[in-house]
Amino acid sequence: MSEHPSEQLSPAVAVPAPAPSGQMPQRQRASQLAQALRLELHKALIGQNAVVDDVLTALIAGGHVLIEGVPGLGKTLLVRALARCFGGEFARIQFTPDLMPSDVTGHAVYDLQSEQFKLRKGPVFTNLLLADEINRAPAKTQAALLEVMQERQVTLEGRPLAVPLPFMVLATQNPIEQEGTYPLPEAELDRFMLKLRMDYPEQDEELNMVRQVTRSTRADMLDVTPLRALLQAKDLLAIQKIASDLPLDEQVLDYAVRLARATRSWPGLILGAGPRASIALVRGGRARALLRGGDFVLPDDIKRCALAVLRHRVRLAPELDIEGLEVDQVLQQLLDQVPAPRL
Repeated sequence: MSEHPSEQLSPAVAVPAPAPSGQMPQRQRASQLAQALRLELHKALIGQNAVVDDVLTALIAGGHVLIEGVPGLGKTLLVRALARCFGGEFARIQFTPDLMPSDVTGHAVYDLQSEQFKLRKGPVFTNLLLADEINRAPAKTQAALLEVMQERQVTLEGRPLAVPLPFMVLATQNPIEQEGTYPLPEAELDRFMLKLRMDYPEQDEELNMVRQVTRSTRADMLDVTPLRALLQAKDLLAIQKIASDLPLDEQVLDYAVRLARATRSWPGLILGAGPRASIALVRGGRARALLRGGDFVLPDDIKRCALAVLRHRVRLAPELDIEGLEVDQVLQQLLDQVPAPRL
């Protein structure tokens, strides 16, 4: 493991358990920090364990996340809690039908004193960007995120400007309400590493949530202010580098590619996943391995993030849609039937 300073974790925040920083391998310290971050997020979000793990997977892998769910399940709360635990910059854009691309990326402003145009950077120049209700803005505004999500830069007045690293977009959308919404184009959907679905909590989890919220002074929401900032920008970059260096067997790499390629000829799917899906499966597998404290990637690490990687990159055949089948059901059949390697 490289000992370059940019790949070092800050001893002050990186080790939740007391241990001399020099005696603990970087990979183990990175895993402990990721697990501490998971516990901290569970303090704010009750009953969404799988979604929290998936968001942390994307964070470690350096990918973007689209979170879908009906109102009131905690989509925005999850992002706010993550921002609270992260010491970097955070910005929020409330997407509306009248939002312009320049409101996202920035624009040139004429300065009367200097008699020159000056660039005013938009909210996209941050580390964590919450794109709230992203499907409420028209296509031209949604397209303002295409360049920055893929290339980590924004072109303003012909000048490419880099955004701060790490950079992550967390977008939310409501799948039920159709009036006044604009579906995301395939090109933008493909840039999201994961698409997560938030479902209703279990009864005991909802009881616990209601008990806690009704004791709070914050009306109908859980308070994120008590959460600790465990992660700085340089720590997250170090964790991402450590995760990208995790050993990956050639058979596991082949398994990830076979899963993505199987969607292109699978019965019931008229559109399959592209090469970005194969890349996302491998990156997600490495992040999952680090999150569970593993020393190498297992086929199960790939499989556990496969639904979130594939569900927004494939399209169901109309006849299955009419029958009431969902994309996840077809993908689950695929995951059950594509043989995984035995290591």
